Amino acid sequence: MKKLLLGTAIGIAAMTGSAFAAEGVTACLITKTDTNPFFVKMKEGAEAKAAELGMTLKSFAGKVDGDHETQVAAIETCIADGAKGILLTASDTSSIVPAVQQARDAGLVVIALDTPLEPIDSADATFATDNFLAGELIGKWAAASLGDEAANAKIAMLDLAVSQPTVGVLRDQGFLQGFGIDLGDPNKWGDETDPRIVGNDITAGNEEGGRRAMENLLAKDPMINVVYTINEPAAAGAYEALKSIGRENDVLIVSVDGGCPGVQNIKDGVIGATSQQYPLLMASKGIEAISAWATTGEKPAPTPGKAFFDTGVALVTDQPAEGVDSIDTAEGTNLCWG
Repeated sequence: MKKLLLGTAIGIAAMTGSAFAAEGVTACLITKTDTNPFFVKMKEGAEAKAAELGMTLKSFAGKVDGDHETQVAAIETCIADGAKGILLTASDTSSIVPAVQQARDAGLVVIALDTPLEPIDSADATFATDNFLAGELIGKWAAASLGDEAANAKIAMLDLAVSQPTVGVLRDQGFLQGFGIDLGDPNKWGDETDPRIVGNDITAGNEEGGRRAMENLLAKDPMINVVYTINEPAAAGAYEALKSIGRENDVLIVSVDGGCPGVQNIKDGVIGATSQQYPLLMASKGIEAISAWATTGEKPAPTPGKAFFDTGVALVTDQPAEGVDSIDTAEGTNLCWG
């Protein structure tokens, strides 16, 4: 894992040299919501880097995760305002493509953050965690932690949305592969036939949705003992549903994000392990890329061997499993959402 993070750091260092100050350039940040702590941190990173480079940042967000219409309207506003580039975490990764193309045709550089568009080259670049790897790490950890009992697991899959945005599909499918479950079509979730999967439900990536989805799947099988969650707010909701029936101590919950609240939830025993990503870094490097585009016409290059610029991932747990690289919560706290 340390090698993976080091390689990412080298790539980032090389990219930093191509960033140029762009006094007076306007950039836009469009996130799924402005309440999820992940996107709050992303906004902090974008604001800090824009201020450092003398750029103007305009921020927009959907009302809830899945609010596609507000994101389209934000793209149209950015075009009309003469922005040079857009950083975008899309709620609907395929339906947003025509609006993104409209921005690119108008001369803006569009960079997807965290969530690749469908197809990925619909954006000029993507800065993201390797979300499949993030899912795979927590899947491997869960299987290794259960040992022989992994063969008898009863798994609840708490996904993001019915529209199956890429970030949700990649994390879901990575988890299943890591756990040792054969995938159906790797480009969607829910078509697997392994009897260990109790079912899939959607959470909208928030605590209320996580609680409701967990309740729905517990009604289907009250003996669920492994819970995959799309993110840590959903994991917190799932924990509350389990706690309400006295099962919070005998179910393994895994997640993705690695935010400071999520790392604390590992310390508190709410989550067993999470894959940590770095949204502040995604956003700050995205602003540097818009600066470079505005001043030189240069677009960012992907990480060698990948279709996107990889901003790194690390498994965080205080219960390390043999054969799965991880960092503990002390290190995870120092790194959380940097």
